[in-house]
Order: sequence, then structure tokens, then C-alpha cells
Amino acid sequence: MAWPRRPSGASPRILLGVALVAGLFGAAACGADRAGSAKPAGLVAIGAGLKGPAGLKATVYATGLPTASAFALDSRGRLWVATSAPTDHRKDGVYVIARAGARPQKVITGVRGPLGLTWYRDRLYVASLGRVDAYSGLHGAHFARRRTILVEPAGHGWNNSIVQAPNGRMVMSISSACDHCTPTSKWSATIVSFRPDGSDVRVYAKRIRAGFGLALYPGTSYLLVSMNQRDDLGALTPGDWLARVRRGQNWRFPQCYGQATSACAGAPRPIAVLDKHAAAGGVAVVTGQLGASVGSAALVAEWQASRVLKVALTKTGSAVAEPLLTGIRNPLALATTRDGALLVGDWGTGRIYRVVAG
Repeated sequence: MAWPRRPSGASPRILLGVALVAGLFGAAACGADRAGSAKPAGLVAIGAGLKGPAGLKATVYATGLPTASAFALDSRGRLWVATSAPTDHRKDGVYVIARAGARPQKVITGVRGPLGLTWYRDRLYVASLGRVDAYSGLHGAHFARRRTILVEPAGHGWNNSIVQAPNGRMVMSISSACDHCTPTSKWSATIVSFRPDGSDVRVYAKRIRAGFGLALYPGTSYLLVSMNQRDDLGALTPGDWLARVRRGQNWRFPQCYGQATSACAGAPRPIAVLDKHAAAGGVAVVTGQLGASVGSAALVAEWQASRVLKVALTKTGSAVAEPLLTGIRNPLALATTRDGALLVGDWGTGRIYRVVAG
């Protein structure tokens, strides 16, 4: 498989992948007008320059990693961070942070546009422009082996988030190759699954313009996806979405974008509508570890809107997105730790924040 690096005529927001493809870098031109989320009322200072609900406490976990795009935690609790610039990928890489306050150490170089990281057994999977690689045999600050798992066919979009499903398969989002064209590649604008060795690649769900963040509800195959909307619609642009995606679904991109017409008849619906042109990024799931003010919820980073939203997970399958954290320039990567903390990466400043129930 081998993709184009950038579609002809694409705006800068189609540079980094599914959610980045949908809006991370060109969104400033469109503004971040609010669509589906409530105004950030009731938030108070919680530390480290952030605002959030009373009952949360924020500290700076690490600094020095501008363009942090994805997180993964290994079996020892160390944080692995991918960095991806908008256009010039010569400095992109993967770093490890041994503990809070430690200096990030660069472990992987020569990778372009990495937007997905996940550990499986003793291998670190890195999803980047046009490929997925698995690194193993870590000794100090170097991996002894790199194995290319997938090299994608020409004509679709960019690899984004990657997670391991309960059945052992990898699940990965792939953007559309353009803002609003009908995909010509089977793999464009999809979520795919494959075995850890890269075999048996299947389309899990299709016609999703830019589904950047992936997260599984703990212990289940309940897949949550942040979706960025088309940029060409002007006033018709809906907010970005948080959705539960099931195997076999067709979300009807580019014809359907949530409008009440026959183009969306029978199409799946999102759990929550986010802000317009928000460049919805990473997704994390919390199940009470951040206290009653957060509860059981999906958290979504909004790169352009400069905040993290909370979407309560309900039995009805629909909810309102509410502001959870503000004061972050460009939140993108999210992760939860074994001790119940939320880690939030600021792509713009290079800071990583740790948020706990306080």
C-alpha cells in the first residue's frame, strides 16, 4: 500500500490525518464557533493555568514536546509520545517519558507524521503517513528491530489513531484523501482492522470523512470515534462529532453530514455534536476515576477550540458535550493512566498536563 502525501489543492488542515485531516491546522481560518457544546460556565482554576470543574487538580507532567500528537502507556507505566509537525516532518519522532517531571528522551527518528501509538505485548505500533511499523527489542533508548506491518495502497488518506480490540486485532482510522470528494479507494475514509502481524486487513466501517481519535470503553468492544466534518459547507457545516462506530456501518461521507434529507436516511447518528471546525482530536474514556464532577464519560480534545469536552456516556446513546478543561492552546493527545489520572498533551506549547480528582 502507498499513499499520496497530500491531495492536490488540499488545505493545510488535511495534513496530519483523520482529525487533523479534518481540521487541525486550517481550522483557524474558519473560526471555532460553538455548535453542540455548552458554554464553559462553572469552571474554576484547578492549577497549572487550567480551568475545570471544582474537584479536579492539574499539574504539569512534562514539557519540551511541541507537536505531541499521540500517547501510549507501556506495562511499566511510562508515557510514550509521538510528535508530528503540520508540514515539515524532519523532526517528527517518538519519545519516552519515564515519570512525571522527567526529560523526554527521543527513541524513534525518521518517522513521518505519526498520529497513532499503541503497545501490544512487547511491541510498539506506530501509525504514520502511509505505513504502520512495529518496534521491538527495546534496550535503553533504542529498539533493536523495526518491522513494517502495513504499507497502504495509493489513493486514500492518512493513518491516525490505532487501538487494540479485545479480540486481539488492531483497529485504525484512515482519513479521506480530500475534503469532500467521493472516495475512490476502498481504504479511504474508513476504519480498518487487521491482525497484529499486518495480515487480514478488513474495512470495519466506511465513509467516515475524518475519524481521528479512537477509544474503547474498558473491557468491551464499544468503539468511540471523534469525527471531523467537511470544510466546504460554510453555514451548513455541523459541529464535529463523537460517535459510537459499529462493524459494517456506512456513515455516507460525503453526501451525508447530519442534515435532515434523504442523503442521511438510515445513516448512523453521533452520540454528541461538538463545536464547529473544532478539529476534534484524541478521545479517552473515564469511568469514575476523576470523581463525581466527571463521572463515566468520553473526553474529546478540541485542537482549534482550545478545550477538552466531556460527553456523559448514557444508556440512551446520546448526550450533550460540555466543557471540561480550558486553558490549553491546542489539546490533541489524551490518555488515562493506571492510577486514574488523565494526561492531556498541548500540541501548541509542548506541555503535558496531569489531571486528577483532587
